[in-house]
Amino acid sequence: MILINNYPQNGPRRPQQTNNDLVNERVRFPEVLLIGANGEQLGKMSSREAYYKAVEQDLDLLCVAPNANPPVCKLVNYSKYKFEQQKKAKENKKKQKIIEIKEVQLTPQIGIHDLETKVKAARRFLEDGNKVKVGVRYRGRQMTHVEVGEEVMNKFIDLLKDVSKIEKAPAMDGKWLNAVLASTVKK
Repeated sequence: MILINNYPQNGPRRPQQTNNDLVNERVRFPEVLLIGANGEQLGKMSSREAYYKAVEQDLDLLCVAPNANPPVCKLVNYSKYKFEQQKKAKENKKKQKIIEIKEVQLTPQIGIHDLETKVKAARRFLEDGNKVKVGVRYRGRQMTHVEVGEEVMNKFIDLLKDVSKIEKAPAMDGKWLNAVLASTVKK
Protein backbone atom coordinates (compact mmCIF):
# COMPACT_ATOMS: atom_id res chain seq x y z
CA MET A 1 0.00 0.00 0.00
CA ILE A 2 1.34 3.38 -0.94
CA LEU A 3 1.07 6.14 1.66
CA ILE A 4 0.57 9.75 0.61
CA ASN A 5 0.70 12.33 3.42
CA ASN A 6 0.42 9.50 5.98
CA TYR A 7 -2.91 8.32 4.50
CA PRO A 8 -3.54 5.28 2.36
CA GLN A 9 -3.83 6.09 -1.32
CA ASN A 10 -7.63 5.96 -1.35
CA GLY A 11 -8.02 8.67 1.31
CA PRO A 12 -8.37 8.79 5.11
CA ARG A 13 -9.91 5.75 6.75
CA ARG A 14 -13.24 6.30 8.41
CA PRO A 15 -14.37 4.32 11.43
CA GLN A 16 -16.54 1.41 10.41
CA GLN A 17 -20.20 1.67 11.26
CA THR A 18 -21.39 -1.12 13.50
CA ASN A 19 -25.10 -0.51 12.90
CA ASN A 20 -27.30 -1.06 9.88
CA ASP A 21 -28.37 2.54 9.33
CA LEU A 22 -28.11 3.75 5.76
CA VAL A 23 -26.11 6.97 6.14
CA ASN A 24 -24.32 9.20 3.61
CA GLU A 25 -22.42 7.04 1.08
CA ARG A 26 -24.29 3.91 2.13
CA VAL A 27 -27.51 5.33 0.65
CA ARG A 28 -27.47 3.84 -2.86
CA PHE A 29 -30.86 4.18 -4.49
CA PRO A 30 -31.49 5.50 -8.01
CA GLU A 31 -34.05 7.97 -6.65
CA VAL A 32 -34.96 9.14 -3.15
CA LEU A 33 -37.50 11.49 -1.62
CA LEU A 34 -35.53 14.05 0.40
CA ILE A 35 -36.77 15.75 3.56
CA GLY A 36 -34.89 18.76 4.86
CA ALA A 37 -33.56 19.35 8.36
CA ASN A 38 -36.69 21.33 9.33
CA GLY A 39 -39.12 18.74 7.95
CA GLU A 40 -39.84 20.39 4.59
CA GLN A 41 -39.94 18.20 1.48
CA LEU A 42 -37.16 18.93 -0.97
CA GLY A 43 -38.52 16.58 -3.64
CA LYS A 44 -37.32 13.54 -5.55
CA MET A 45 -33.70 13.33 -6.66
CA SER A 46 -30.88 10.86 -7.05
CA SER A 47 -29.17 9.66 -3.89
CA ARG A 48 -25.92 11.30 -5.05
CA GLU A 49 -27.62 14.72 -5.36
CA ALA A 50 -29.19 14.25 -1.95
CA TYR A 51 -25.80 13.41 -0.48
CA TYR A 52 -24.27 16.55 -2.00
CA LYS A 53 -27.09 18.66 -0.49
CA ALA A 54 -26.32 17.13 2.90
CA VAL A 55 -22.62 17.96 2.52
CA GLU A 56 -23.48 21.56 1.52
CA GLN A 57 -25.51 22.02 4.70
CA ASP A 58 -22.88 20.23 6.84
CA LEU A 59 -25.39 17.48 7.72
CA ASP A 60 -25.73 13.76 7.12
CA LEU A 61 -28.07 11.93 4.74
CA LEU A 62 -30.07 9.30 6.67
CA CYS A 63 -32.46 6.86 5.00
CA VAL A 64 -35.48 6.72 7.34
CA ALA A 65 -37.77 4.57 5.17
CA PRO A 66 -35.77 2.32 2.83
CA ASN A 67 -38.80 0.19 1.88
CA ALA A 68 -40.94 3.11 0.70
CA ASN A 69 -41.36 3.87 -2.98
CA PRO A 70 -39.18 5.93 -3.50
CA PRO A 71 -37.06 5.52 -0.33
CA VAL A 72 -37.33 8.46 2.07
CA CYS A 73 -34.14 10.16 3.25
CA LYS A 74 -33.71 12.99 5.70
CA LEU A 75 -31.01 15.57 6.35
CA VAL A 76 -29.94 15.22 9.99
CA ASN A 77 -26.98 15.56 12.31
CA TYR A 78 -26.33 11.81 12.60
CA SER A 79 -24.44 11.87 15.92
CA LYS A 80 -27.22 13.91 17.52
CA TYR A 81 -29.82 11.54 16.00
CA LYS A 82 -28.05 8.48 17.47
CA PHE A 83 -27.77 10.18 20.86
CA GLU A 84 -31.53 10.91 20.86
CA GLN A 85 -32.29 7.29 19.91
CA GLN A 86 -30.12 5.99 22.77
CA LYS A 87 -31.78 8.43 25.17
CA LYS A 88 -35.28 7.25 24.14
CA ALA A 89 -34.25 3.60 24.49
CA LYS A 90 -32.89 4.28 27.98
CA GLU A 91 -36.12 6.04 29.02
CA ASN A 92 -38.25 3.18 27.69
CA LYS A 93 -36.10 0.67 29.56
CA LYS A 94 -36.59 2.64 32.80
CA LYS A 95 -40.37 2.57 32.40
CA GLN A 96 -40.49 -1.20 31.99
CA LYS A 97 -41.70 -3.24 34.93
CA ILE A 98 -40.02 -6.62 35.11
CA ILE A 99 -42.34 -9.20 36.63
CA GLU A 100 -40.59 -12.01 38.40
CA ILE A 101 -42.06 -15.41 39.19
CA LYS A 102 -41.46 -16.41 42.79
CA GLU A 103 -41.92 -20.03 43.78
CA VAL A 104 -43.59 -21.42 46.89
CA GLN A 105 -43.40 -25.16 47.63
CA LEU A 106 -45.92 -27.00 49.76
CA THR A 107 -46.45 -30.61 50.82
CA PRO A 108 -49.78 -32.44 51.29
CA GLN A 109 -49.18 -32.83 55.06
CA ILE A 110 -48.18 -29.21 55.74
CA GLY A 111 -49.14 -27.82 59.15
CA ILE A 112 -51.54 -24.88 59.47
CA HIS A 113 -48.89 -22.51 60.84
CA ASP A 114 -46.40 -23.47 58.12
CA LEU A 115 -49.12 -22.85 55.53
CA GLU A 116 -49.82 -19.40 57.04
CA THR A 117 -46.10 -18.58 56.89
CA LYS A 118 -45.97 -19.55 53.20
CA VAL A 119 -49.14 -17.50 52.56
CA LYS A 120 -47.54 -14.48 54.23
CA ALA A 121 -44.45 -14.77 52.01
CA ALA A 122 -46.58 -15.22 48.89
CA ARG A 123 -48.72 -12.20 49.86
CA ARG A 124 -45.57 -10.09 50.10
CA PHE A 125 -44.46 -11.27 46.62
CA LEU A 126 -47.89 -10.51 45.15
CA GLU A 127 -48.04 -7.05 46.73
CA ASP A 128 -44.71 -6.25 45.05
CA GLY A 129 -46.39 -7.01 41.71
CA ASN A 130 -44.73 -10.38 41.10
CA LYS A 131 -46.31 -13.68 40.14
CA VAL A 132 -46.27 -16.70 42.43
CA LYS A 133 -45.88 -20.29 41.27
CA VAL A 134 -47.31 -22.64 43.88
CA GLY A 135 -46.26 -26.28 43.85
CA VAL A 136 -47.41 -29.20 45.97
CA ARG A 137 -44.86 -32.02 45.90
CA TYR A 138 -45.97 -35.63 46.34
CA ARG A 139 -43.59 -38.32 47.60
CA GLY A 140 -44.02 -42.06 47.45
CA ARG A 141 -47.43 -43.19 48.70
CA GLN A 142 -48.76 -39.63 48.79
CA MET A 143 -49.51 -40.07 45.08
CA THR A 144 -52.40 -42.39 45.97
CA HIS A 145 -54.20 -39.54 47.76
CA VAL A 146 -53.81 -36.60 45.37
CA GLU A 147 -57.00 -35.00 46.77
CA VAL A 148 -55.17 -34.15 50.04
CA GLY A 149 -52.68 -31.98 48.14
CA GLU A 150 -55.50 -30.44 46.08
CA GLU A 151 -57.22 -29.38 49.33
CA VAL A 152 -53.97 -27.74 50.52
CA MET A 153 -53.61 -25.97 47.16
CA ASN A 154 -57.23 -24.73 47.20
CA LYS A 155 -56.86 -23.48 50.78
CA PHE A 156 -53.65 -21.64 49.82
CA ILE A 157 -55.33 -20.03 46.80
CA ASP A 158 -58.39 -19.13 48.89
CA LEU A 159 -56.24 -17.35 51.50
CA LEU A 160 -54.70 -15.18 48.75
CA LYS A 161 -57.82 -14.45 46.68
CA ASP A 162 -57.95 -10.79 47.87
CA VAL A 163 -54.55 -9.95 46.27
CA SER A 164 -54.34 -12.44 43.42
CA LYS A 165 -56.11 -14.15 40.58
CA ILE A 166 -55.47 -17.59 39.14
CA GLU A 167 -53.41 -17.31 35.97
CA LYS A 168 -52.85 -21.05 35.56
CA ALA A 169 -55.27 -23.42 37.28
CA PRO A 170 -53.84 -26.24 39.43
CA ALA A 171 -52.72 -29.15 37.26
CA MET A 172 -50.61 -32.26 37.80
CA ASP A 173 -47.12 -32.29 36.28
CA GLY A 174 -45.41 -35.55 37.20
CA LYS A 175 -45.18 -35.63 41.02
CA TRP A 176 -46.08 -31.94 41.30
CA LEU A 177 -49.41 -30.12 41.46
CA ASN A 178 -48.65 -26.63 40.09
CA ALA A 179 -50.59 -23.38 39.83
CA VAL A 180 -49.61 -19.78 38.98
CA LEU A 181 -51.13 -16.77 40.74
CA ALA A 182 -50.91 -13.25 39.30
CA SER A 183 -51.09 -10.07 41.36
CA THR A 184 -54.20 -7.87 41.28
CA VAL A 185 -52.55 -5.12 43.34
CA LYS A 186 -52.17 -1.83 41.44
CA LYS A 187 -48.92 0.03 42.11
